[in-house]
Amino acid sequence: MTATNGPVHGTWEPHPAARWEDGFLSGNGHHGALAFGDPNAERVVVTHHTLVRPSGDGVHRRPPRLAAGLPALQDRLLAGDRTAAEGFTDGRPHQWAQPFHPAFQVSLVRPAGDGGDYRRDYRRDVDFTTGVVRAACAGWTSRVFVSRADDVIVQHVTAPGLTLDISLDHRLPGAPAGLAVGHGAVVAPEGALLSLRARYPEGDRAFTGVTLVVATGGTLTLAPPCAHVEGARSVLLLTRVRRHTGELDVTVRGRALRDLPMDYDELLDRHAALHRPAYARVTLDLAAGPAERALPGSELLKRPRDPALLERLFAAGRYHLLSSGGLFPPRLTGLWTGDWNTAWSGAFTNDANLNLQTASAVAADLPEVTEAHAALIQRQLPDWRDNARAVFGTRGVVAPAHTDGESGHSYHFSREYPLHLWTAGADWLLKPLVDHDETQGTRDPRTASALAEVALFYDDFLTRTDGNGRLVIVPSYSPENRPANASWGTINAAMDLSAARHALLTAARYHPEHADRWRALAGRLPPHRINEDGALAEWAWPGLADSYDHRHLSHLYGVWPLEEITPYDTPDLAAAARRALELRGAENDSAHGHLHHALIAARLRDGDRVTHALGQVLDGDFFHASLMSAHYPNRHVYNADAAHTLPAVLIEMLLQSTPHRLVLLPALPPSLPAGRLAGVRTRFGAEVELTWAPGRATAVLKPTRTARIEVRTSSGDAQPIDLVAGEDHVLSMGAW
Repeated sequence: MTATNGPVHGTWEPHPAARWEDGFLSGNGHHGALAFGDPNAERVVVTHHTLVRPSGDGVHRRPPRLAAGLPALQDRLLAGDRTAAEGFTDGRPHQWAQPFHPAFQVSLVRPAGDGGDYRRDYRRDVDFTTGVVRAACAGWTSRVFVSRADDVIVQHVTAPGLTLDISLDHRLPGAPAGLAVGHGAVVAPEGALLSLRARYPEGDRAFTGVTLVVATGGTLTLAPPCAHVEGARSVLLLTRVRRHTGELDVTVRGRALRDLPMDYDELLDRHAALHRPAYARVTLDLAAGPAERALPGSELLKRPRDPALLERLFAAGRYHLLSSGGLFPPRLTGLWTGDWNTAWSGAFTNDANLNLQTASAVAADLPEVTEAHAALIQRQLPDWRDNARAVFGTRGVVAPAHTDGESGHSYHFSREYPLHLWTAGADWLLKPLVDHDETQGTRDPRTASALAEVALFYDDFLTRTDGNGRLVIVPSYSPENRPANASWGTINAAMDLSAARHALLTAARYHPEHADRWRALAGRLPPHRINEDGALAEWAWPGLADSYDHRHLSHLYGVWPLEEITPYDTPDLAAAARRALELRGAENDSAHGHLHHALIAARLRDGDRVTHALGQVLDGDFFHASLMSAHYPNRHVYNADAAHTLPAVLIEMLLQSTPHRLVLLPALPPSLPAGRLAGVRTRFGAEVELTWAPGRATAVLKPTRTARIEVRTSSGDAQPIDLVAGEDHVLSMGAW
């Protein structure tokens, strides 16, 4: 961890974690480790992105075949039957995605009374720059990291005369009683090889963990299923997990571990060479005081208005996001859990949470996370095609609202949550990939191909019109809300309209050969509606009444993350969107609702509302000592939404970009009078370093390509500037 004359790139605590939620985290986007830091009975919970418990019900994990009944449903909805969509299912029971779960814990137990008081001078910390979780006291040290270079969990324990019993323990909260567990312990050339195989109660699928134990000095003996170390100077543990069907050759897995260097420092150097540059690309300095920066995280969380807390949460958010993005983007719990009973299955929730968690990935220069997001979409496109054909009878693709990472089929729905009717998901999920392309100045052929398939869906689906000849989106669904006077499935949800327009126009840019048709189709969609309260209506269809008290803000998709509605280009719609935001309640105080609110308010230049929404999270006791967050106040339900989304809120408060515009300090709160944000990437291809102090601000733009952009400052005034690739451009602002 760095000195306190700048932002602290880590956090620490003076005690071991008593709850798994407070354990410090490390990860490489595949494996995750959650460390308690207890010197007498250390536990490291091992996770892997692929670990989901099978459901055993393949029949109901396909999209419902409803296309033949779609025309009749559309007729009924257009004729005024506001409950028609409630029966548009195949009668199946409500199905959750397969739940994410932990693998096991690596347990290291010291004999009672061995060596005296190991809590004296205790400290545990996590270094965000390396991903190393460390705990130390009175000559004992444990260090854990998850290697990006070697895809292995590395743990190194040192102490004079170190004596330990080491085992792999599957007995974690919520582990099913029917889990068939077998242990192995064999001598290896370097030391001992411990294994744990767990077969799920459903079917023949299983997961296997292998830990290689290497002791330096002393003796290493086997007492199956444990390894016993006596009088060693240090112990190195290397752990991997694999989910599989049928048997797995543990000996082969052990040989793979033995091919790695048996030196902790060498393993760390290989990993840090990849992790450190990625983490260090973007930094935020809010001129916090050195005394506050030196506080342990749990104490700093008691000072919700201190800039040091925002600095640390920004750093932790980027660290955790980077650490959980690899094979997949982050789940609802990131990459970690210590309990088999993960809320909402620990799935990828696509109708809000996934995009909120990854909202900073492009601007905060974490292409690793964006690539994980892109890879998930690519793997699931065949399932998205099945959804389009089965439910809507169209070509193209429709994204599901939930996925466990294995299946992209739409099967998670019910009467109250008709998520199979949601058609905006593909555009919503592809938007970060389009932003990435704009930032890089390239067009990923995978994104181009997926966009074409979204446009094909709309080409087939948009066949119904209203009395004015405008196209109608029917059925339509606004996650996860309903009109005050109608059922959930209805007509012309604002998010669906924005998504259809954006998808068609974006696909037209990527595919000029189809541009005329897709632009014409987008032009036939109806405009947004402003209701009797002066607010942008959640449903543009006349007669549908808004329900204001809800955690989701799907209808303001046109404000964020799109730029369909802005204070500069569409001031009347922006005023209506702001009114809609003012009327929106917080419903159940979910973290994602508050921070989604803040992101939209920042786009609308409403600094007071951003400050209030952010304050609801900072004041609400949403963060554990690990600086991972909870879904609800008072640290209820472990969930990564707040932790991962908060960096995006802070960036949007300070800087926003489109391919042709830069907005500086749009929503800066008075509580942050000075600071520096460095390394942020813009969608016109420049890196920006922004510094501000009372009465002045400076932005240094470092473009990688030549462009003409418009700069908007806190006053709202516009200034055109020309950027030349490779030439820094300095912008100075007076009073802001």
